[in-house]
Amino acid sequence: MRRIAGIVLAVLLIGGVVAAVVAGRSNEDKGTATKTVRAVIGSEKAEFFADPDVVKALAAKGYTVKAETSGSWAMEGLDLKGYDLALPSSQAPARELAAKYKVTGTLPRPFYSPLVVVAHKNAAEVLASNGLATLDEAHRGTLKMAAYLDAARADRTWQQLKGAKKYGELTGTLYLSSTDPETSNSGALYLAAASYVENGGKVVAGEQEVGRTAPLLHKLVSVQGAQQSSSDAVFRDFVSGAGNPLVVVYESQVASLLAQGQQPDDLVVLYPDTTVNSDHTVVPLTDNGKAVAELLSTDEELRKLEVRHGFRPQGEIAGFASDTNYLKQELTGVHQAPVPTSKVLHELALRARG
Repeated sequence: MRRIAGIVLAVLLIGGVVAAVVAGRSNEDKGTATKTVRAVIGSEKAEFFADPDVVKALAAKGYTVKAETSGSWAMEGLDLKGYDLALPSSQAPARELAAKYKVTGTLPRPFYSPLVVVAHKNAAEVLASNGLATLDEAHRGTLKMAAYLDAARADRTWQQLKGAKKYGELTGTLYLSSTDPETSNSGALYLAAASYVENGGKVVAGEQEVGRTAPLLHKLVSVQGAQQSSSDAVFRDFVSGAGNPLVVVYESQVASLLAQGQQPDDLVVLYPDTTVNSDHTVVPLTDNGKAVAELLSTDEELRKLEVRHGFRPQGEIAGFASDTNYLKQELTGVHQAPVPTSKVLHELALRARG
C-alpha cells in the first residue's frame, strides 16, 4: 500500500510540474503573441515591411504585418475582404479604396516621397549642356520640366543634343522611362506633373484641359513601348545598367540604396523643378489596420526606420538625406504640383496609353 501511495503521489507531482510548465508557456505565449495584420502595399514599401528591425518594432507594439504587393492603382480591382489595411502610394487611389469599402474619416499619411529622375552621369551632363537640366553637385541636379516637355513635343533625339555623339549609349529619342500609369502610382504621378506644366501651371480639371494635354502625354508614354507595372522593378533595372538612361522613380528608392552603403558613381539624381509628392496613404479596413496606421504615423522608432528606408515622415526634415551629394535634405527650388482628381487622372492615363 505504501508503494502504491508513493507511486500515486509521484504521478501527481509530475502532473503538477507538467501543468505548471504548460501554464507558464501559455502565459508566456500570451505575453509575446502579436495580432496578425494583413496588408496590401505598393511594391516600393516591400523592403520596409520586410526589414527585421521594422518587424521587431511592430511586434513590440503587438502586431505582425503580413504584406502583399500590388500596383497602387491596381488595388481597386482586388478583393480586399479579409485584409486589415491597404497602403497605396498616393491619396487618389486611397480615396477610391476608401469610397469602395466605406472607410470614413481622414486617411493617415505617415510618410511621403517626391518623384525624381535618376540619370546615368553621361546623360545628365548632356542634358545640362543643352539647357534641359542644371547640376549643382557631382550626383545631384535639377531637371527643367518645361524644357524637357518642349524637347519631347519636338521628338528630339539624343543625336541632336550637343555633346551626345561621343557616348554610344545615348541614341534614339530622348524620353523618361516610367511605369504603366493605368496600374502604377509613379507612372500616374509623372503624368500629373507633366499635365500641370503643359496646362500652364494649372491642375487639369475638366474635359477641355484633358483634351489639350492628352496629345503630349500620349507622346511621353507611347515612345516607351511596353511599360512595367512596378517602380521597384524599373529602379532595379536602372541600377543594374539595363534600359533607358533616364528613369522616373521615387526619391525613397535612391535614399534606401544609399542607406545600404551603395554610392553608384554613374548615378545622378535630378529633381524635376515641377514634381509631385507620393503621399503614402493608409486605408484602414479594420481596427487592427487603424492601429498599425497610427503606429506608422507616431511611433518614434518606426519613424526613424522610415527615414532609413528613404521615406520622409510627415512633419520631419532633420535626419533625412545625410548624403546631400545625391539628395536634397530640403526640397527648395522644387515646385509641388497638385494632383488631379482620380477620375481625371484615370482619363489622362487612358488617353496617354492610347
